[in-house]
This record gives sequence, structure tokens and C-alpha cells, in this order.
Amino acid sequence: MGERCTVEGTVQSVIFQNEENGYTVLSLLTELGEVVTVVGCIPYAAPGEGMTVTGVWVTHPLYGPQITCEQAERRLPRDEEEMVSYLASGILKGVGQATAERLVAAFGTDTLRVLEEEPEKLSRIKGITSKKAMELSLAFRELTGLRRTMEFMARYDLPVHLAVQAHRLYGAEALTKLREDPYLLTRQQFGVEFSLADEMALSMGFDGDSDCRTRAALLYELQYNQNNGHVFLPREKLILASAQLIGVADEQVEICLDAMVEGGAICQEQVANVLACYTPELYEAECFVAEKLLAMLRFPYGQEQGIDSAIEEMERVQGIRYAPLQREAVHLAASSGVLLLTGGPGTGKTTATRAIVRLFEKMGLDIMLLAPTGRAAQRMAELCGREAQTIHRSLGMSYNDLTGQVTYKKGMSDPLEAEAVLVDEMSMVDLPLMQALLSALRPGCRLVMIGDADQLPSVGAGNVFGDLIRSGRIPLVSLTEVFRQADKSYIIRNAHLVNGGVGPDLKTNQGDFFFLCRRAPERTVSTVVELCKTRLPEKMGIPPEDIQVLTPTRKGDCGTVQLNRCLQAALNSPARSKNEKQFGDLIFREGDRVMQTKNNYDVMWEKDDGTVGTGIFNGDVGTVEEIDPSGELITLRFDERTAVYTADMLNQLDMAYAITVHKAQGSEYRAVILLTAPAAPGLMVRGVLYTAMTRARELLILVGDDVVPGQMAENDRRARRYSGLRRRLKMGGMKP
Repeated sequence: MGERCTVEGTVQSVIFQNEENGYTVLSLLTELGEVVTVVGCIPYAAPGEGMTVTGVWVTHPLYGPQITCEQAERRLPRDEEEMVSYLASGILKGVGQATAERLVAAFGTDTLRVLEEEPEKLSRIKGITSKKAMELSLAFRELTGLRRTMEFMARYDLPVHLAVQAHRLYGAEALTKLREDPYLLTRQQFGVEFSLADEMALSMGFDGDSDCRTRAALLYELQYNQNNGHVFLPREKLILASAQLIGVADEQVEICLDAMVEGGAICQEQVANVLACYTPELYEAECFVAEKLLAMLRFPYGQEQGIDSAIEEMERVQGIRYAPLQREAVHLAASSGVLLLTGGPGTGKTTATRAIVRLFEKMGLDIMLLAPTGRAAQRMAELCGREAQTIHRSLGMSYNDLTGQVTYKKGMSDPLEAEAVLVDEMSMVDLPLMQALLSALRPGCRLVMIGDADQLPSVGAGNVFGDLIRSGRIPLVSLTEVFRQADKSYIIRNAHLVNGGVGPDLKTNQGDFFFLCRRAPERTVSTVVELCKTRLPEKMGIPPEDIQVLTPTRKGDCGTVQLNRCLQAALNSPARSKNEKQFGDLIFREGDRVMQTKNNYDVMWEKDDGTVGTGIFNGDVGTVEEIDPSGELITLRFDERTAVYTADMLNQLDMAYAITVHKAQGSEYRAVILLTAPAAPGLMVRGVLYTAMTRARELLILVGDDVVPGQMAENDRRARRYSGLRRRLKMGGMKP
């Protein structure tokens, strides 16, 4: 990064502006007569306005030096020439060059004050009716309101784009609402850390023991722990955590919590021996999922006639004999309506899934194949020989920027056109997504949920697959026998050793499994780079694009940040033929492998066949195909989908030469290189190692400390997630 600077001047022109988030590229004429390019969040910038920009000098590979804006202090135009430029810029709809000149000619340097405070005078101007005058005044007051909200945010060192978001949500009342309750900024659509909002509120004069502060602390703790996978928090833990967060007595928090429970802002219910506190959304989700599944179990699917003979015919046609448990799974899928199918690698889960699909086809059912991620859906489609799609896409998921809520087109009033739904990689499905899926199933629809119960749970709230299995209420087939053909794979053998609590065999380097001992972090990283760049492409014919490097952690010498830096330099070094775009500490280059790091429900994509759609989701991996010469448009390819991003959307991307094991869930790769270096205790567990190893299809290479794999295999510590779904199902839908 370059040196920091502060530059004052007047906006000469606006080159690019995203009205949604305020990202802007503009030319600033400085007081020294120089023209500099400024990029950053500067909403509704317009020629003629004055600006003092504080930021960092960077060098664009094509456009040379420019300032990345961190803070912009803005002033309205002062002289008549500046006012004409400002008003004629399009900042006010319906005001062009001629109207701007007439306004300034009539009111001079007082024009902007008249617009805001005395709009009735505007109707004196030819072509401006009384109605038009009021519309112009209202629009101008909106702009000045946004400007004041921006100044308010800047005063507390908060990102300026939050002002845009607040104005989109609250309109002209934004500043008033934020002054009344600055803790609104901790809500999901804003995402401000509680500590920042709290510091802001206290500096504004809010009392440390105010109800507003205590309520915000309680809601924040519930949201924070939801992001850690918890559906609820025990009342005592919630009170203690909230009291510690804001430094007040437990009794005060308890009084506030009782008031919130009474008012419906928090739901409270006994779960076993715990008094559980939920957000209303998750409470509703948990109750619905339990009730819907129990209703599906009661639905009279009946014992379908001819199932056994149909299975025997399928065996004859395919020339195979299903194992007893596979046969049981197929039979239950047809007769019970709801089925859990679980098993590790090589246990015949794919064969059983295919058999279920074929039987449903024979029954004449409309079948839908679903998975939580695009890669998992693609793999399911290949294995089953028919179309599969993501759960999100099937439900028509979208995101409301204003409310921060996810919405679905499909639901009870408009259910899925399916009589049988199979969902793969169920361990990745969180509680809200499960609620959405079940809401969209019509009465009588069969549901088969497939997954590996020993993999990591979902990133979002809940442990749905595990809860369903442990409830004992849902028909379950657990495949355990490793078939002879699969047992020849050392990947599968070692994965089952790990799942049994035994470290992988690191001495037998043959077949599809190898271990390279490298205890020093520098040697570990250099070996990984060498494997990706030369050894695997030259010795085994595996190109770099078919290799995925995995590591448990983002941080440290063997974390994704450092690995991606080294792998990018080795695999996609700078070249005159490759355009680049710097964003923060990252340099995106044509040819880079990247990953989407947050759900974007609105971004448009197009397939090669002309099919268009929206939505690129957290964990999707793609390639930078093209960066336009201006650096403001980036074309990305996610498998068969092509999407165009603007430069301000780069905060949604990260390098993906190396990714964390958690991000690899639901994906499968031809070759996996897994780093086994010490990391945080919470990551040195069996589930992380097992999940990583089962991502490899043809080749798995472990590189690192020879002690670490055994330690991880022995450590079966699973973080407990607070959830009432298991007991709710077990109790038959009654209060758990």
C-alpha cells in the first residue's frame, strides 16, 4: 500500500457511480490545479461540489496513480459556476443544464438554500410548476439528509456506505432514527460490531444502564451465537454474556429480558433441563421443521405394491445385487415418505441413491434432486444421470437489502412441482434453509435426505442432519460396510481409520494416498507450491486447476492467506498480457482462482446455452476471466456460469488456490493437498480431518507435521450446539 494523503479540491467529473452502495470513481481538481483520480464510497458525488479526501495513494496497472478514499469531507458548491455544474450533473432528476442556469440566474449563491427552505419561490422560474417545485425541494432535502447522515457516520469513523443503507431503509428519517437508537446499526443489514455501536452511543450521551443498550446487548448475543451455530441460548448464559458485554448487573439484564419475552422480541421455552431463549425467527423455524416432518411421517403413503419386484427387476437390468441395507433404503424411501440415508465413503451411498431415483422413476413420480452448493448439485447430477440444482435456486431465493431478510418464491402457497425430493450433503443444511425447503413441499411429497453424519455440521444455525438422526423418529438407514472395490482406495481406508479415532497410515505411500513430512512451515508451503506448479502436472498429469489445496485455518504461516499469496505468485504471476485490479491487500489478476465469500442473491449470470439467472453463493469457486481496461468491470466464470462484477463487489471475493476445510464442504476435487500443521485447538479435531480427506476423488497428499493427523483423529471433541429440534421430534412435536 502507498502513503496516506489528504487532498482538497472540486469534483471535476464523475467517471463511474454505483447508486446501490455509493462506490464512485471521480476526477478531483485540486487547489493546486492538478487532476487526481479518487475511488471509494462517495455516494451521490456530483461535479461542482467541494471535497477533502483522505486516503491512500495506489498505482493502477493501467491508469497510474489514484487515491483510494477512506474518508471524504464534502461541501456544497459555493460560487455560481460550481452550483450550475452541480445542479446540471443529474443529481436532481428533471434538472438539466438549462434549468440549472435559470435557477442560479434567479437566486445566485442562494439557490441551494431556496431549494431546501423556500421551494415556493422556485415556481417563479419559467417551466417549474408548484408541484415540480415541491418535488425538487423534496429530492434536494433527501440529498442533504443523506449528506448529514454521512457526516454522522464519519464523525464516529463508520463506513460511509452505511449512510446509503440507512437512507434506503429509513428514508428521510434515517438520521433521526440513528440518533434515537444507534444500536440499530448492529442489526444484520448493517453488520456493525456491537462494541463500535456501543462506543458511539455512549459518546452521544446514552446511559450505560439504559433499556435501549440492554435490549441491544441481548439481541446481539443471540445473533452472535446464531452465527456460531446455536439455535438458542440458555437463559442463564444469555443473561451472563449480555451483562458482561455491557458491564451491568445480571438483575438489570434479567428484568429487560423478561420484558422482551413478554413483548415477543425473544421467545422462551423449556428444552429438557434448560430454559431456552430464541430469536422469534429461529423459534418459528424449529417448531415448523419438527411439525412438518412429523406430519409427513403420519401421511398415508402406504405400503406400495410391487416394490420388491421392482427392485429385483432393477437388479436384473443393471446386473448387480443390492446389499441388504441398500435394499432396505430403497424400500423405505418408497413406503415411508421420509428417509435419512447416511454413510461414509465407499459404503455404497451413491448406488443406493441411484436405486432410489430409478424406483421413483418406475413409480412415475416427478423427481427433484437438490444439494446445498452448486458443486454438490453438479456431482449429484453426474452420479444420477439427471438434472440437479441447488436448494436456493429451486426455492427462488432472493435477498432484501432493506430488511436484511432472505425471501423465497416457493412456499406453501406456491410449492415445488415435485412428488419426490432427494437432498444430498444434508450435513450442510442449516435450520432456516430446512424450514424453507419443507415449506415448499406439497402434501404427499417424499423426502430422502442423504449425507455423511460424521462430516462437519452446517455453517449456519442448527445441526439439522445430526438432530434428525439422533431423534430416533425419522426412518434411518446407516450404511457401514465398505465394499471391496472401494476398499482398494487408500483414501477411503484412511478416512475410515480417522473416523474410528485412529490416525491415517502415513507410511504406506502408494496408490492414491501420500504423506510428505515437513515440520517447518516454510518447507511445508514451498513443498505445496512445488506440488501444484511442477510435480503433479509433470509426474502425474494433473493440471493446477484440478488441484485444491486445503488447510484448517486462514491464519498463520500455513493458513489460506499466506498460501494464496505464494500460490498466486507461482501459478499466475504478473504479465503484460494480464490485466489486474487491486482491492485492499489483494491483487486480482486475469486467470486467478477466486471464491465467493458471501451470498449475493442479486448478481446476474449467464450460461453458455443462454440460460440466465441470479445468485452467486458463499463458497462458489470461479476464475477471473477478464478485467476490463478501466478496472471497473470484472468477468468471472463459476463452472458453467459467467457473471460480471463491478469493482466495488470485489469485497465479496477471496483467492481460492487454497481454501479452508469448512469452505470445501459439499465439494469434491480430483486431487487434494491437505496441510497438517498445528492450528487453533478448535480446528485440530477429527471432523475437520475426516471432512478434508473425503474431498479427494483420485489423489490425496498430506503435507506437514506427522504428529498432527494422529492428534486430530483422536480428538473427537464436537462443539455442542444448542438446539431443541432433536427433543422436539422425540417428544412428538410437544414442547421439548
